[in-house]
Amino acid sequence: MITTLINHKDKPKRSDKTLQAIQRVGQAVNLAVGRFVTVGEAIANENHELKEEMSIACIEARRAGETIAQLTDVASLDHPESDSHITIFTDKTGVVKAARLLLSSVTKVLVLADRVVIKQIITSRNKVLATMEQLEKVSSFQEFVQIFSQFGNEMVEFAHLTGDRQNDLKDEKKKARMAASRAVLEKCTMMLLTASKTCLRHPDCESARINKDGVFHRMRLALEQVIEIVTDSRPNGENEVAPISIYTGIKEFKNKVEGLRENLYFLSKENLSTMLEVILEHTEDFTDSAYTSHEHREHILELSKQAKMELEQLVSVWMQAQNQKTKDLMEDLEVAILKTCQCMNELKREVHSAATSLAADLLKYHTDHMILKALKITGVEGNLEAVAEYTCKLSEQKEQLVEMCRLLRHVSGTEPLEITCIHAEDTFQVTGPQIISAAETLALHPSSKIAKENLEVFCEAWESQLSDMSMLLREINDVFEGRRGEKRVYLSLPRPGKHNANLKTLKPVKLDTEEQAKIAKLGLELHLLTSDVDSETEKWEDQENEIVQHGQGMSSMAYSMYLFTRGEGLLKTTQDLFHQAEIFATEGMKLASALQVFSEQVHDDDKPLLMLEAEKLIPICKQLQITAKTSVQGKSATFTKVDACIQKTRNVMTLLCQLLPICSRLMRKNKAGNGYLKPAPPWREGRTRTGTNAHTPERRVEMFGIKSLENHLTKMTFLESK
Repeated sequence: MITTLINHKDKPKRSDKTLQAIQRVGQAVNLAVGRFVTVGEAIANENHELKEEMSIACIEARRAGETIAQLTDVASLDHPESDSHITIFTDKTGVVKAARLLLSSVTKVLVLADRVVIKQIITSRNKVLATMEQLEKVSSFQEFVQIFSQFGNEMVEFAHLTGDRQNDLKDEKKKARMAASRAVLEKCTMMLLTASKTCLRHPDCESARINKDGVFHRMRLALEQVIEIVTDSRPNGENEVAPISIYTGIKEFKNKVEGLRENLYFLSKENLSTMLEVILEHTEDFTDSAYTSHEHREHILELSKQAKMELEQLVSVWMQAQNQKTKDLMEDLEVAILKTCQCMNELKREVHSAATSLAADLLKYHTDHMILKALKITGVEGNLEAVAEYTCKLSEQKEQLVEMCRLLRHVSGTEPLEITCIHAEDTFQVTGPQIISAAETLALHPSSKIAKENLEVFCEAWESQLSDMSMLLREINDVFEGRRGEKRVYLSLPRPGKHNANLKTLKPVKLDTEEQAKIAKLGLELHLLTSDVDSETEKWEDQENEIVQHGQGMSSMAYSMYLFTRGEGLLKTTQDLFHQAEIFATEGMKLASALQVFSEQVHDDDKPLLMLEAEKLIPICKQLQITAKTSVQGKSATFTKVDACIQKTRNVMTLLCQLLPICSRLMRKNKAGNGYLKPAPPWREGRTRTGTNAHTPERRVEMFGIKSLENHLTKMTFLESK
């Protein structure tokens, strides 16, 4: 909004319509600042050590917002009746100054609020650690029940705080690390319960103690990693150095090789040779592995040898081209570049095939969980010899799965998936010995229900991780085959080729600066309409109402289209915009159906007005669908289609602004859904714009283990009887 005000054209005269639009933006800025500052002031009141700093920043922000509203207020202007065109905030310096103060103060508020969140997470972690220390020292069931109840509540609080933080993280790598740490805490919370119970029941059992200590150790490591991610720090100031995967190495190597087309002097031949050596060293993880097939091993060795030869040829031509840039030499260089890159692609394909085929075979082979079943049976029988035999087999299985994870990491394709592979490797590495110690405890105490329950929990964790590996393997294959990029699909956009038969024949284009400027005004209107719709939906008591959810989803999608008009957001090309318009229209049709159902339930004088407005929705949405699906060729036709899509989206949003108040009024009058109305969630103003369809799972935050943990806490009274 501020950018819109600052970048408006400095015309000496403006129409009333333009003035009104500018005034609405100024007022919207002031209202948004007011809502923002209200939250900041609430945070200040709850955190006395930051109260003074936060209060000053909030006062500055509020003052700047009010200044912008005053400078854009048409009513405050003194203009003669004879002139239908008047001037607004000719002193643009004042607006720029106020905008700078506003952005500066808002940044201060955000930084201070972030410090509060980090402090909350650290405080929560410290409480969890303190209670864990108490749990380690308990000697009676009664004391354990009491402390574990407290521990469970503290873990639930920690889950909420870290879950919110995970959603706020922009760095996909950090987000994956946070998800991995929280997954460890989820599983370990239940493991800690059964392992501690077993230790209390059998205090002199060494294997039970080892089992319990392993859980506590792993939880502490996970808690530390969460704090490292949140505070963006490492213990003792050391930097985390992640091992380079083969995929990453090949990608960087190819980028350097292809860069020779533009600049023959930007790197040395030694640099390229070193990069290739590192990649080939990593391929030894495959060729030295006992689980790599003979065929894959031979192909990898052959391609490694070929890669060295291709690089030698490339360097030879490259050095000659540096001395004399003849046409023939540049053509030879191009051929050498292509051959080198092709060889690296073949090597990448071969290691991918080796890793994924091994993973598929292992996961299929271990899907029956025969070793785990045998350990449970022989443990209950108290057959120590048989348990020892099967623990050896489980150790072998663990080594296979750990090796599988290491190889998959090399071919995972994205940093988040690499982190998931590392997490899986750690899980198998740690859980294997824990199952063994739990099985030994059961074999020593075959009639112990607690020891049996404990072994079940650890076996379930193993089975769960194997199931997760199947999903991870699918994701890795999706990335390799181009079905998934660095990030997941957002904004309700269909996957390429799935929902639009014309997609493959259409070339997505970006708008140039001039075209972007032409649709900026339309975009501003769309933005103001989304604000109006959001304001209306937030008034509804029942936020789960189908009409509200469709309205929120449409507002989010319209907002993403507004961002497109500014050259921002997740819609990067015109094809992305057309997809979003199509989905927006579909959501509008669903809303029309929901309105039809609602109108049949009410009896009021306003009902005809509702039906009249609702009937307009279907034809407008159908027109938008047709426009979005229509195939066009050429830049001019594409821009016309963009303009038409945004105009029709604006028309739908205008109608939505009229429909929602009518529905809300009828809802209140008829008290529809009285049995399930819920109060509006607190701090609704803080809702983040994601542009995600209201019905998609991404809108819901899943907290780790909260439901299962809370359910278990309600049953704690049964602990002593067990």
